[in-house]
Amino acid sequence: QVQLVESGGGLVQPGGSLRLSCAVSSNIFMFNDVGWYRQAPGNQRELVASINVGGRTNYADSVEGRFTISRDGAKNTVALQMNTLKPEDTAIYYCYARTLGVYDWGQGTQVTVSS
Repeated sequence: QVQLVESGGGLVQPGGSLRLSCAVSSNIFMFNDVGWYRQAPGNQRELVASINVGGRTNYADSVEGRFTISRDGAKNTVALQMNTLKPEDTAIYYCYARTLGVYDWGQGTQVTVSS
């Protein structure tokens, strides 16, 4: 079973930056895509960013231009650089790896944007 472990969450002021990292226990190129979802209280889980096996990236409109997803195939890690953070970015962020319709998930890491 694939294991995904996130790190890097925390409390940051509006306008600040955070970098999330996800360590994957398998070769990340085995998956169709890997990336990040988030879920705020009372909201559905939403896709934030993804990167597919070919390197193509995809972002939610709300984070386009502020967040950057990247991967390191040698370390089997996926990172999410988050800049110009806003209070509405507050959520639990989940790393995922997808193969066809099957998703593997990390345990989540809390990101709180507040002054």
